[in-house]
Formats: sequence, structure tokens, C-alpha cells
Amino acid sequence: MRATTFLIFFGTVLLIYFSINFLIYTRGLQAFSLSPVWRKSYITAFWLIVSCFIVGEILEHTHSSLASEWIYRVGAFWLAFMLYFTLTILLFDFIRLLNYFFHFLPEMTQTLKFRIGIFTVVFVSLVVLAGHINALNTRVREISLNIHKKIKGNPEMKVLMASDIHLGALIGENREERLVNIIINQKPDLVLLCGDLVDGDVASALRKNLGRQIQKIKTPLGVYAIAGNHEYIGGIQKTLPYLESININILRDKTLILPNGVQLVGRDDRDNRRMGDSAGRKSLKELMTELDKSYPIIVMNHQPFNLDEAVTEGGVDLHLSGHTHHGQIWPLNYITKAVFELSWGFLKKGDTNFYVSSGFGSWGPPVRLGNTPEVVVFNLKFDDPSL
Repeated sequence: MRATTFLIFFGTVLLIYFSINFLIYTRGLQAFSLSPVWRKSYITAFWLIVSCFIVGEILEHTHSSLASEWIYRVGAFWLAFMLYFTLTILLFDFIRLLNYFFHFLPEMTQTLKFRIGIFTVVFVSLVVLAGHINALNTRVREISLNIHKKIKGNPEMKVLMASDIHLGALIGENREERLVNIIINQKPDLVLLCGDLVDGDVASALRKNLGRQIQKIKTPLGVYAIAGNHEYIGGIQKTLPYLESININILRDKTLILPNGVQLVGRDDRDNRRMGDSAGRKSLKELMTELDKSYPIIVMNHQPFNLDEAVTEGGVDLHLSGHTHHGQIWPLNYITKAVFELSWGFLKKGDTNFYVSSGFGSWGPPVRLGNTPEVVVFNLKFDDPSL
């Protein structure tokens, strides 16, 4: 049953992928048929680039290597080009529709079509380049919160949250070092990694020895993480040993009481059953049964569905999620805003503070437009309401 479901999903993705690319191909062919040489070069280059994403994905899962990484990298960038070429085609079609009624365009000679094609390629390339530069520049966002609960010792606590790091073929040693340096410079008391630490299959991370720099992180209260959907996509049985080997404490439907009394709730990802875990994940109510709600409670939940569950259960002071990337590439943020109550940023409902991070890394194209990659620092102040 699982194999059949995967084949249906994979077949649907391939159909959509090649249908969109065929649309781009036919429109591009109209522009780049100025001469037989241009036409032949365009056809060859186009389908070679289009195949890179599929071939790269397969090779990264079966024979990960430097060559497969670069094939996948080209294919990943192509996804961004695909999106913006499609949007450009829709814009051109809208202009052509207006021209049908108002006749304001000049005659479309082959030379003019060629010039429009060149302009489109250059323009889209500049947009993707700007998005890539933006994706490499991580911002540190600071949020100060007052929590009216008792705590042991120092009434102030600095919590650093990072999500969606996606270590693997595209997010490598340099980005990992960037993250570690941010954490070291911020000097948090506690580090929470809210899912998708790896980008699917761990083969690339193992080949590149990623994660060893994360072991440099030393904080008074530790480093804890939860599984995201990508940990399950890559196979949780392979991913967990890897994360444990780099000293990451994974909370899969577990609670933990820190020395200062703060209680952590690490929820397993909601994709666990879809990816073959028949037990499913526990409800928030089950996980919080034995917690003392007079002390602070922080919940880590990768996918920000059903936020009201934390409000209804009561006692949750800070609920942290990632997953959405806020769409990652405009205008996909409109989709995540429609799907999730909170696609990116801060929200307070009742006594519960929610934050959904846009994430540190990226999936697919290392491109971000309409949002910024981030690491979030929470400066928490506690006060005992009974005093």
C-alpha cells in the first residue's frame, strides 16, 4: 500500500513537472528559433537542464557524490526559474489578450521574439540571483516576552530557536558554520531546533561530514531538537542515529524538565504515520498530563497546524514551529498564508505565545523572495504571580 501511494504521488509530481516545462519549452521555442543553430542549442540545453532535478534527486538518494550534488544543484535552481518563467508567460498571455481587443503591440517578427526571449531570460536570472543572495543572508530576530510563572534561579532566560536548516546537498559546511557562529555569538541559555535539521536522505550529510560543527555548541541548558517531515522523508531509522551521533537530543513525543524548572514538550512530526509509523503521535493533552502548569511550558511542534490545541489545553507559554518557509519564494507565501493560521511571525492567543519561523535554510532552490532566513532569539523574563 505504501509503495502504491508513493508511485501515485511520484507519478503525479512528474506529470505536473513535465507539463509545466513543456509549456515553457514551447514558448521558448517560439523565441529561440532565429536560426537552426539557436533552435538546436535551445532544445538541447533546455531538456538537459530540466532533467537535472529528477536525475539529481535519484542520484542523491542512491549514489551520493560531488557530481550528483552539482546535478541536483542545477536542478534545484531550475525550480525557481520554472516558477518565474511560468509567471512571465502568464503575464505575456494577459498582454496578448489585451492586444486582441486594443491592438497596441507591434508586429511580432522573429527578431523581436528573440529579443523578448533574451530579455526574459536575463530578467528572470537577475530575480533568481537576488533571491539566492537573500537566502544566504540570515537575520537574527529578537523577541522579548514576559511570562507570569515561577522559575528556579535566574528569572531571565535566553532561548535561541532555529528551524528548517536542511543540511545536505545544498546547505553545506559554510552554512552550518554560519549557524554555529550565530549561536556562539548570541550566547543563549538554551538552543531549540524545531525540525528539518536534515534535507531528506542523510547520505549527503554523511558524505560531507556535516554536523560536526554543531557539536561545538555549548549552552548552560543544552541543545534539543524535534523531528520534522524531512527527517521522515529521508527515513527516520537512518536519520535518528545520525542526529544522535552529532550529540543532538531528539524529543519525539517526550517531555523534559530543565534544571530551572522550564518544561519542554517535543512533539513528533504529524507525518510520522504517513511515513510508516503505525503508532502515530501523541496528542498534546497526553504529553502534558504530568506537567506542572505553574512552571513555564515550551512546546516544539514542527508543523503549525491546529494552534488552538495549545490554547485549549492551557498552560502552554511558548509554542514554536517552522516548516512553512513562509512560502520561500513569492508568490507561494499566499498559499502558506491560506493553509496555515500563522505562516510566519508572532501571534498571541489567550496566554499562549506562538512563533512560526521562516527557517534558516531552504528546500529545493536556495532562493528566497518575499521573506528572509532567520534565527530567532527569545529574551524571556519570568515572574511568580503568587508573590
